[in-house]
Amino acid sequence: MTAFPKRVFSGVQPTGNLHLGNYLGAISRFVPLQDEMPSIYCVVDMHAITVWQDPAELTRATREVTAAYLAAGIDPKKAIIFNQSQVKEHAELAWIFNCVARMGWLSRMTQFKEKAGKNRENASVGLFAYPALMAADILAYRATHVPVGDDQKQHLELTRDIAQKFNNDFQDRIKELGLGVPNPEPSPETPDELFFPVTEPMIAGPATRIMSLRDGTKKMSKSDPSDLSRINLTDDTDTIARKFKKAKTDPEPLPGEIEGLEARPEADNLVGIYAALSGVTKADVLKEYGGQQFSTFKPALSELAVEKLSPIAAEMRNLIADPAHIDAVLKDGAERAAAIAEPILHDVKRIAGFLECRRG
Repeated sequence: MTAFPKRVFSGVQPTGNLHLGNYLGAISRFVPLQDEMPSIYCVVDMHAITVWQDPAELTRATREVTAAYLAAGIDPKKAIIFNQSQVKEHAELAWIFNCVARMGWLSRMTQFKEKAGKNRENASVGLFAYPALMAADILAYRATHVPVGDDQKQHLELTRDIAQKFNNDFQDRIKELGLGVPNPEPSPETPDELFFPVTEPMIAGPATRIMSLRDGTKKMSKSDPSDLSRINLTDDTDTIARKFKKAKTDPEPLPGEIEGLEARPEADNLVGIYAALSGVTKADVLKEYGGQQFSTFKPALSELAVEKLSPIAAEMRNLIADPAHIDAVLKDGAERAAAIAEPILHDVKRIAGFLECRRG
């Protein structure tokens, strides 16, 4: 239950080629939400530079993600589409949240540990503070719902912690300025008035985390050195078929029940991909293909993937060929996003006690 008007926020990083995991885990889920509640979809280019990016490639990839949003069916007249760096409120709120979040909270983030590896001393401060910027992305719009994959759930929990700490730390000030929203469910951890919502994660679907085609225990990734590990959204029909044909499996036939997928990560991944692409459950897939060999299932999966992805890939190519159109969509979206975020940041600064002497 939320005291705030419903609003969705989510984003995709513009790093490398978009793949099936980006589509099924994020972009495809954005499309129906735009008809359910006000939706803001961001290309999070500021997150991308937490590790080194070639500037020209970052520009290209930002346009590619935007093209994928549009090609997948996100309507820029219904939803707001923009790139993060065009709206300064993200960076401003992130600094305030850096001062609200605790070092211990950030130190526990598993993604930092994974990305920094053993060479943590050489990791950027931005990589460490990334979750505070993610919280700012969401709360700059007082977003109430965020569709996320399992790997981002921990970061969203941190967003909730930051919102709760801000609400608690500044409770008296929020009341003094009359900026609070009554909390329908106050508790010892949550005050009776809120400035920021405690955002709800939206984790749903049969394949919220798509795994590598070469190793079912690892997430499908743009950074994997093997292109055979992923289905890129721009792959042609023959390439998709070849990659699924070469996908790692085991010698056993597909089971008839979901329990039979346990300890079979590659089989579970392929069944999950089929379920997500077709909009059914894994159980439904196994009802149809249980007992059959992968030599039968893989071609069916390839055909389904081509059917779903080919129109998107074709439209993406058309859009990428017209960068001026993409840039216009991003500019319009940034202006609309800023119109929401600017007054919220103005109030945050008042709550924090910042003295505002307008220039000009």
